[in-house]
Amino acid sequence: MPWTPPSRPSRRSLLAGAAGAAGAALLTGCSEGSGSPDADTAVPLERRMRETAVRESTRLLERYDATSAAHPALAARLAPLRSAVAAHVGALAPAGPSAGRSPSPSPASPSPSSAAAGAPVVSADPVPPAPEEALTALADAERSLAEARTVTLAGAPGELARLLASVAACGAVHAYLLTSSQGAKP
Repeated sequence: MPWTPPSRPSRRSLLAGAAGAAGAALLTGCSEGSGSPDADTAVPLERRMRETAVRESTRLLERYDATSAAHPALAARLAPLRSAVAAHVGALAPAGPSAGRSPSPSPASPSPSSAAAGAPVVSADPVPPAPEEALTALADAERSLAEARTVTLAGAPGELARLLASVAACGAVHAYLLTSSQGAKP
């Protein structure tokens, strides 16, 4: 029997095979859950961003509580602003089944639920002795946090970015009210 060289596949069969392989890869990618590797990493990123925002708001609550304790005459003026910050803690808290798996808080860092409920928290930052200086320090903390959140929202997923923008705007208003004569009116 004479030897015959192996036949080469035709261009048409190669293209058909490549198209079939590409189609199979697309179908496999679409059939497995989200289909996007970014969707899996967005959830942990959002969760980390929320947890950081909750910690920052909790520290701000600590400052409000310390200022009210050091200057009881300011407590009534600070109460509505502190209430708003406590509401921010609740709104920013991560939701979901793993929300309860965070480490237990120390006395200096309360859980978001106790902070949002209005329970006073302890601050590590000293409060200036003069009431006006204390208000200015609190306004500076609000302004600094609002600016940080404005920068952070650029990398946040959609809904969290909108929430951070709202909370940052609220913080800017708090800073204004704390240092203006308008905020001193009952």
